[in-house]
Amino acid sequence: MKNFLRPIFAAAFVAIMTAGASTPSDAARRRALNTYDGEWSVVIYTLHGDCDRSLRYSVRIVNGQVAANDQSYQLYGAVKPDGNIRVTVAEGGRWASGFGRLSGNQGRGQWRTATDECAGQWTAVRRIEQY
Repeated sequence: MKNFLRPIFAAAFVAIMTAGASTPSDAARRRALNTYDGEWSVVIYTLHGDCDRSLRYSVRIVNGQVAANDQSYQLYGAVKPDGNIRVTVAEGGRWASGFGRLSGNQGRGQWRTATDECAGQWTAVRRIEQY
């Protein structure tokens, strides 16, 4: 019986190793998500509507998840490994959604309020630590 099972276990082991080699490891997926991790400065420009002409937000990205650096507003969102980003920001009872793309240490996209009263563009720059 032992000699009968040995080839089956050997074949299963080779199949598992081959499958593991062809799919990205957890570490590789984490590195892809972490490409945009860090502190970012985002400027929102209003191009349509009666909202503030421009606002600056400090945000952070951790493991591909976007969060606010300040408790005065809430920010939720995610960055895909290819740099595509979607966020929702809420402040003072109003909220807006945005989408766009990050590339390297910068990004840009569009946003609009939930009621479509205002809309515009945003730009982002990664804050690089100075040592």
